[in-house]
Parts: sequence; C-alpha cells; structure tokens
Amino acid sequence: MSSQTAPVVVGYDGSQASTAALRWATAEAVRRHAPLRIVEVFELEIVSRPSPGKVVPLAALRTVRERGLEALADGIRLQYPRLDVQTLLLEGTPAASLIEETAQARLVVLGSRGLGGFSGAVIGSVAVQVSAHAHSPVVVVPADQRPSPHTTPTVVLGVDGSKVSARATDFAFEQAEAIGARLIVVHAWRSPLSTYEHGKGELVFDEAEVQKAAEVLVAEALAGPLADHPDTEVDVRLIPGQPPGRSCRLPKARTW
Repeated sequence: MSSQTAPVVVGYDGSQASTAALRWATAEAVRRHAPLRIVEVFELEIVSRPSPGKVVPLAALRTVRERGLEALADGIRLQYPRLDVQTLLLEGTPAASLIEETAQARLVVLGSRGLGGFSGAVIGSVAVQVSAHAHSPVVVVPADQRPSPHTTPTVVLGVDGSKVSARATDFAFEQAEAIGARLIVVHAWRSPLSTYEHGKGELVFDEAEVQKAAEVLVAEALAGPLADHPDTEVDVRLIPGQPPGRSCRLPKARTW
C-alpha cells in the first residue's frame, strides 16, 4: 500500500479513551487527506459454566458489532463528507490484530486504556504491546485529553541516540512542521554517581564530561532533521539525574 493511500488506523472499543483516540485520529486523517480506518477487535471468550437463557449466535453478534461501527462511521461522514471512512471488525486478540494492521497504516492511534484496562494504569497493555511491535508510528491518546496550555501547538520528543529514537525524531519533526508546532526535545539520563550508595564508589565520573556527552548525542541526533526542517522552532532540554519513573519539571529550554 502506498503512503498516499495508507490509512490512519484507530483502535476502537467504545471506551472513553478510544473515543478520544477516534476524535484525534479523525482530525489527523482530515489534515493529512488520508483515509480513516476504524478497527474494532472482536475477541471471543469461551465460558464453560452453565449460562441461563438463550445463546446468541456468533454471526448475530458480529452483525450487531458491524452495524454499530457503520453507525459510528456514518456520523463522521456527515461531519466530514470528503473523508474516506472505513470500518473493520476483526476476530482475535486486540494487540496482535492491531499490530498486524500497523503494517499497512501510515499511523495508528490508540486510547491509553480500553474497556478491560486497569484504572490505575497510565497506559494499557494493548497500547504498550502495539507501540513496542508496530510497523508504523503509534499515537496514544489519553481519555481525559484537554487543550494544551501552550499558546502555540507543541510536540515533545525524547531522544536517546538509538535507531528507534531516530525514527521518532523524523516523525516528530514532520508533525511539528505540518501543524506549525514548537518542538521540545528532551534527553534525560541518570547520573552515574547515583548508581552507588551515597555517590561513593571506585569509579569517578566527571559530571561536566557526562553533560558534554549528552550535548553531543543530542546535536548528532538533530543534525539531519534540523537541516531538513529549518523553519521548525526547536527547544532542547537536557535533564540530568532523573531516576526512571519519576516525573520532573523541564528546565529552561535552549532554542536551536
């Protein structure tokens, strides 16, 4: 499938998070002039214990799901008559089915948590699995998405010098340029000193050298994209000494 016809794929299960993802994906498909494909994964569960009442045939249940998807698509078509809206109902496990869909998508959009997710989780297991194994960029949209407090659109990019980070960098620059956004580039690392109790150990690390290495890493990671997107405003944030899993306030940015 060519990049011109590849759809923006969104995973949908009726949850609040997937509804937010659908809104985001629809806007993105309209902006990109790309088809929108709404995918629902139908996972059949076999229950061995006796169940009172009639058993609903699988075909009938599939028909109900398909009609629900089409009704959802019709509402979007009314709002965006020129948008090509497709629906797809798949049988299987959500993560595996959506990963397969990423092979022919230009972008996959997921909610942060589905109907089966744990309420305390920041991101659901399906989103984690799809993000880790996808063949296309993946956007995870929180259920309580609110307008950004920034006066201008902002894209935040984390870089670490890896090949995966390089692909994320290209995507972030493309997104920032397309929507006229400022790009905040974040590189965070845990100080080597913090790996020893009270900072004591046989090895001695020069914090200035570590900082310099971080600056070189970021400069090398951004050299190509900055040349390709010269009009994109880029702020670089170098954050030392942050343990994994701890949120932090970003320091003053450096504009490149």
